[in-house]
Amino acid sequence: MTRKTIKALFLAALASIATASCELNTDKVKESIGQKVEEKLTDYASQAIDRLAQEAGLDTQTEADGKAAAAVEAPAGVEIPAPLTDRKEQILRRTAYTASYNSDTRLPNWVAWQLTAEHTSGPHKRGGIDFAEDEDVPEPRATDWDYYRSGYDRGHLCPSADNKWSEAAQRESFLFTNICPQNHSLNAGDWNEMEQQCRRWAEELGSIYIVSGPILYKGRHKTIGKNKVVVPEAFFKVVLCTEGEPKAIGFIYKNQPGNRPKGDYVNSVDEVERITGIDFFPALPDDVESRVEASADIADWL
Repeated sequence: MTRKTIKALFLAALASIATASCELNTDKVKESIGQKVEEKLTDYASQAIDRLAQEAGLDTQTEADGKAAAAVEAPAGVEIPAPLTDRKEQILRRTAYTASYNSDTRLPNWVAWQLTAEHTSGPHKRGGIDFAEDEDVPEPRATDWDYYRSGYDRGHLCPSADNKWSEAAQRESFLFTNICPQNHSLNAGDWNEMEQQCRRWAEELGSIYIVSGPILYKGRHKTIGKNKVVVPEAFFKVVLCTEGEPKAIGFIYKNQPGNRPKGDYVNSVDEVERITGIDFFPALPDDVESRVEASADIADWL
């Protein structure tokens, strides 16, 4: 029990005693004497509780103050991973997200964005928007034709539903530099469920930071279309929250059908870094980054 709780209970009891002691007086006497008695008792109780708290070693700060002390102010761009030196990288800055594009694979290396509670809904839906080539990257590049009859969905990394707050953001989410070939069952199933979960977390927590991308294991990769768009073997998603006590969590999904609980996909951010070769959240203070990236407990988020 915190000092604040103890003090509140004690003061309530004393106030009740003060009021009860005046019940035999008339209303006017009760009002004047009862108020003075209550003020004196309250004053005395406050001093007594302070002394007791100090002797017992209780933290004299409130729970809210404690939470504020534990919070970390996220630096601008905290969601952006460290620069990549082992593969091609072209940084693309969009309205809602930032993408790292790899011209060798015709895929993003990663896509990163901040999702706030305010951005989890909006009037700008996906209806009538076509997938589009990203003319900011060199040819050859992914086109709609590469996906026709490929057997794969055009899977968003930064989801369309995270971009309903802005018409420009919604349209940019359909650029192929935000898209990967994805198994239909995964895209419509467990991957979609995780996207929905992230929006719920943003609504509940106020703001989260997300990085998502393809995983390419060593060896030859399947490709689709004349532009030879690489088909990922798996996908990752890492999530950071700096509201209150900082925390982070990672997920890895194989690019195949599945219908499993979210907990089955959980990995620490450290493990996702090991598999992908990407350094996530490098702008965090080193001690905070080390602590949150070692954790992999879904219970901390549910």
